[in-house]
Amino acid sequence: MPNKIIIAIDGYSSCGKSTLAKALAAKLEYVFIDTGAMYRAVALYFLRNNIPFDDEEAIATALKKISLNFSYNAASLKSDMILNDENVEAEIREMAVSQKVSEVAAIGAVRDFAVAQQQAMGEKKGIVMDGRDIGTVVFPTAALKIFVTADPAIRVERRFLELQLTNPAISKEEIAANLQHRDLLDTTRERSPLRQAADAKVLDNSTMNREEQFELALQWALTIISETNS
Repeated sequence: MPNKIIIAIDGYSSCGKSTLAKALAAKLEYVFIDTGAMYRAVALYFLRNNIPFDDEEAIATALKKISLNFSYNAASLKSDMILNDENVEAEIREMAVSQKVSEVAAIGAVRDFAVAQQQAMGEKKGIVMDGRDIGTVVFPTAALKIFVTADPAIRVERRFLELQLTNPAISKEEIAANLQHRDLLDTTRERSPLRQAADAKVLDNSTMNREEQFELALQWALTIISETNS
């Protein structure tokens, strides 16, 4: 049986990381793990239960009550986020969660909670995982690390087109402010800030469509997999 690798994809929000990761996982028959969904689910739980983001005791107690899993959705051909046996895939994508997820993800106890689960998921390799600190903290020895970036204006436009389908009242100004705020929090947080791993391949998809981005990343993956099995 061919050796499998871990593919770590990091980068800014609304750069298409999850789309790329899902496509690579499907093509390679690997497991896709959306770490952003995990942090969003924790943020949703905190919001629902009025957990103060600065109350360490309340956070520790809350994390003990949280169970996170992924369930394959045959209709959408992807995995949905399951929070305590409830499918919350749609709710975690709403703006209310988007506005708070970076704050929640910056909490040390939350990161320890999520990273431990992520590392356990990767023990057998054969996974594609995307997030902010996958190649730097979760899997620093991953065989392939990709850092995805794009022009801020392009990211706003892509996010606007995505959210407009479910929230026609959303404005580009609101999205731009949200992305700017999240970028600041993600890159300046004390624990596991967003940064490019020294050995990561940079994928700037500002002028690429999904197919072009996918083909480039796939070639990188196939080359490394071939080298690993040679």
